[in-house]
Amino acid sequence: MIAFSHSDTMAEPLAVDGHETSGTSPGTADTPGIELRGVSKKYGQHTAVEPTELEIRDGEFFCLLGPSGCGKTTTLSLIGGFVAPTLGAIFIQGQRVDRLPPHKRNVNTVFQSYALFPHMTVRENVAFGLRMARVDRRETATRVSEALVLVGLEEFGDRMPAQLSGGQQQRVAVARALVRRPAVLLLDEPLGALDLKLRKRLQVELSLIHREVGTTFVYVTHDQEEAMTMADRVAVLNVGKIEQIGVPEEIYKRPRSRFVADFIGESNFFAATVDDGAKGTVVLADGTRVGHAGRELNHGTKSVTLMVRPESIHLFRPQNAPPGSLAARTIQTAFLGSHTRVATECAASQDLVLIAVHSKGELETEVLDADKEVALWWKPDDAVLIEEAGSQKKEAQE
Repeated sequence: MIAFSHSDTMAEPLAVDGHETSGTSPGTADTPGIELRGVSKKYGQHTAVEPTELEIRDGEFFCLLGPSGCGKTTTLSLIGGFVAPTLGAIFIQGQRVDRLPPHKRNVNTVFQSYALFPHMTVRENVAFGLRMARVDRRETATRVSEALVLVGLEEFGDRMPAQLSGGQQQRVAVARALVRRPAVLLLDEPLGALDLKLRKRLQVELSLIHREVGTTFVYVTHDQEEAMTMADRVAVLNVGKIEQIGVPEEIYKRPRSRFVADFIGESNFFAATVDDGAKGTVVLADGTRVGHAGRELNHGTKSVTLMVRPESIHLFRPQNAPPGSLAARTIQTAFLGSHTRVATECAASQDLVLIAVHSKGELETEVLDADKEVALWWKPDDAVLIEEAGSQKKEAQE
């Protein structure tokens, strides 16, 4: 295993709030691994990143998730020093780095393109950064061997990049980044060029590598499943702004905006009205009163959106429906292996309501056929109240 220390290159001292500090000195145990204080980035009149406050814990696997053009790669580039912030300050392990060039920061980056030197062996590629830093030859050999063991390529050191698969080349890129022992490893959609099966396998391998080395990983992706599978915490970005930060389960089960609910997985949305006289319930468009997971609303809020995940909706025969059920009609059923997806229409929603049926439960097989009268019901705790009444999904610009 690689025993991580601080950078092989020392940063120049710089003044922060009137004090001289080193760009690489470690902070205290409570110091965030990365901190953005009021950081924003503009290109002319276009705002790529809105003023952002963000703390990433030391040793955390943190994911920046969002659609193309949302600002996630720009945020990563700000941390790495590839672009300078328009406003704000960036700290790594308590030390300010936004005035330092990339090579003076205790950070390394893995990109989607492997950027391996085709004329060098795997071992030479991994050793390149250490040689540029003039690390002792014996120390270099030891650290390169440790890095190759870490990524499971100890037997491939003498091969050329062209002799490796795409997944193996990406692991070489990870080893080359980690061998410098950075405080932070930035990963910009590193698995995006791989096929689905290999991508899923490398998701697990990267998580295991992170657990082994314990350094801070900041991972950029537009793939929701990838973020939910790998990250300790996820930040969902939308048009330069962080919409929500939380652990994957919280992001999925308790989204704070319609954009987050719509971007993460499948969702059913119901326009609803708040009844001040009946706390914990709302009235849907067809007049049905349903319960929801409680949350504080701004005073005077009347129009809201109720979000329910497909797997949280249960199907019943109309005569067996519990109180608060919605009358609906099946439109289509599709067997998807792990579950059957049932599309229904009902007066409470302008859109089709999707249900993920994992077992027959109350219903026999024929009730899942199209054009059947059914009833939809969910537990109040599975319905999330979103204060935005309309769709908040914005079109991002590249």
